[in-house]
Amino acid sequence: MDRRLQFAFVLLCLGLLSSTARSDLVVSKAERLVDLNSHIVRVLSKLKVENEGPDDVSEVLLALPDAQAKNLAAIRTFYSDGKLGFVLPTEPIEPKGMPSDVTYYSIALPKKLGKGKTVSLDVLSIFTRSLKPFPEEITQAESQLVVYTDNMYYTSPYPVKYQSLVFRLPGRVESYTKYPKVELVKSELRYGPFEMQPAFSYSPVVVHFENNNPFAVANELVREIEISHWGNVRVTEQYTISHGGASLKNGFSRIEYQARPYMRGASSFRVLIAKLPARAHSVYYRDEIGNISTSHLWDDSQRTQLEIEPRFPIFGGWKTTFTIGYSLPLHDFLFEADGGKRVLNMTFGCPLDEVLVEKHIVKVVLPEGSKDITVATLFPTKQSEDVKYSHLDILGRPVVVLEKDNVVPEHNLYFQVYYKFNNISLLSEPMMLIVGIFLLFVACIVYMHTDLAISKTSSSYLEKLQWEEVQATVQHIKNIFDQYLAAHDKLESSLRDLSRSGDVQSCKAARKAADAQFKELAKELKPLLTFLQSCSQASSILPKIEELVTKEKEMQEKEMAKHTTVVDCFEKKLGGKDIESRIASQQQKLTSLKQEVESLLDSISEI
Repeated sequence: MDRRLQFAFVLLCLGLLSSTARSDLVVSKAERLVDLNSHIVRVLSKLKVENEGPDDVSEVLLALPDAQAKNLAAIRTFYSDGKLGFVLPTEPIEPKGMPSDVTYYSIALPKKLGKGKTVSLDVLSIFTRSLKPFPEEITQAESQLVVYTDNMYYTSPYPVKYQSLVFRLPGRVESYTKYPKVELVKSELRYGPFEMQPAFSYSPVVVHFENNNPFAVANELVREIEISHWGNVRVTEQYTISHGGASLKNGFSRIEYQARPYMRGASSFRVLIAKLPARAHSVYYRDEIGNISTSHLWDDSQRTQLEIEPRFPIFGGWKTTFTIGYSLPLHDFLFEADGGKRVLNMTFGCPLDEVLVEKHIVKVVLPEGSKDITVATLFPTKQSEDVKYSHLDILGRPVVVLEKDNVVPEHNLYFQVYYKFNNISLLSEPMMLIVGIFLLFVACIVYMHTDLAISKTSSSYLEKLQWEEVQATVQHIKNIFDQYLAAHDKLESSLRDLSRSGDVQSCKAARKAADAQFKELAKELKPLLTFLQSCSQASSILPKIEELVTKEKEMQEKEMAKHTTVVDCFEKKLGGKDIESRIASQQQKLTSLKQEVESLLDSISEI
């Protein structure tokens, strides 16, 4: 006899021997939907449980093979009475007289199940590390294939009258366990229906299929939430992200990836989506090198979405580290609670889509002076306390540390931190600042009234004052020429807008505005040049400034001529190539003049 069949027979015998421990419940219908679209496996079991015994029953047992239970990240049971839905407590137990190698969970029913009564339950089980890459190594050009193994029958401590199994798949199927009652329809693999199966029935089913969805794994996520009673919540998240799929072999070719990224790296991922709270602001994204500019942020009244792109695509076995930070308005998350306490209401999990977090650490930094701290979570976490010192802190800020392994998106639930805080403590830091600034002003007053100069009428002192005035004048001139360059950029922008929209009147208005600005800047520049011409200290810098003025006037003439030419061509409805040929020489001269002006400005800045 096959060893698997022997194992199933032993489980059946043990199940029959322990029928009294399981009461007289029967699963009249079990429909399982296994979603394999992500690397996080979600199994939704719709159960109808009937009590065929004489006694009322207050709990229902669930059973998971130990091979599956070790990968279980979360399990939830949903119950509906027709009006309202409830999440029922589902806790692990160790019942006596039951088969080993099976992990059991107890569902506490909201009311006792009488004889002949039926209850409907929806059990959602989330598993990680259940998809095994096969092969374990692939080249850049290959798609990723994975294997998933399960029990064809619903693992139940009760007999099952009717059941079915559906696998929802993301791609093509290489192979699957054949059975008389199996059907592959588009993206679904259906087994059953099966009728009248005894408790703990077992028959292995293996599915080998293509799955190129991102196998993003956060090996560690450290999330720090810092509370300021001045109206802000600052969140900093430090990630170590890796690809948990098939490892890359034979190296990586950037040329092939850039040419055909979807054909030459289908299993890799280069974009991650973070769903932040609706009113997040001051968002940044950086790694060890610095800020990463290839990120995009979308926000509205309902949500804030950050699209981040690492510096390189992530293939199997590769990893990257980066940091996300943002701020939130305090009044959206901090509320008054009973007993004079305050309560912080924040989400626990990872904001990135479909990311498995192997180790998740949440640090809540409370204001200095907080006391009587308690934490409430919807699932077990390891809790500890720490202290953090920041600016102007004396005793340090209390830190609540929450740790949990194997975190999935279903753990993105709210948790609460309760604490007491006296508003008078808010005045400690401002008072320290006031005292510090007061002492600084006293020191400045003493310094200003202390005359350390030998003589304010000496020639060296007067020359120093004159040189400082020359430097201030040169800086003023530089600012004026920065405005000149900005006006030139606006004229160029108006021509680009004209090429897109064809609005000649708007382009003419932009030219008129630029011409008026040039005249105003020329008036502002004239007295400054007069001062430099009359000052002996400016003899070394004056020739460069006069050359700068000459180049700028020439640049204005060329810019206006180019602008006139383009507008005339648009009014005559000439083509783009004709316009480019007419302004080619003007554009070349303008480019050269702009480089000369910028070079002169740089040399002036060095003075």
